[in-house]
Amino acid sequence: MANTEHYAGGSEIHPIDIVESIVKHRSWDFDRVGDDQIAMMVEGKWRTYSLNLAWSGFDETLRLICTFDLEPPREKLSELYEALNLANDDCWTGGFSFWQEHHLMVFRYGLVLSGGAIVSTDQIDHLLHMAVTACERYYPAFQLTCWGDQSPSSAMDVAIAEAYGRA
Repeated sequence: MANTEHYAGGSEIHPIDIVESIVKHRSWDFDRVGDDQIAMMVEGKWRTYSLNLAWSGFDETLRLICTFDLEPPREKLSELYEALNLANDDCWTGGFSFWQEHHLMVFRYGLVLSGGAIVSTDQIDHLLHMAVTACERYYPAFQLTCWGDQSPSSAMDVAIAEAYGRA
């Protein structure tokens, strides 16, 4: 039995119920926004990240959005977008975007569960860990690009090593 199976119960549970079980087990602050959505805060090494998971029955996708505040100087936006492209080239699961009007850096991922596929607690646990790890890994590069007067490719050098947060 996987180390996360013991607190989720059966195998045919709503995906957001599984997320809630994991979050409760880790004693993270969360808000069950609705039957199909949950929001939480996760403390990382660099930042506190806001994670939101939502289930869409229409397209059978568990959507994850992990955000953190970022207000780059307007003159650095093109460099930030170049850094985002470099980060996304390196990310095989999920991807970054910048929501300028909200001053948010966003990491997004959609886990497709079509055809009645059932998500496991290990999959969700990995999904949460992967999102925070990606944000922790690239946060310093985004900072160096926006405020460190480094080129995006030079700033990405700090993201080569795998970062480990407390997800």
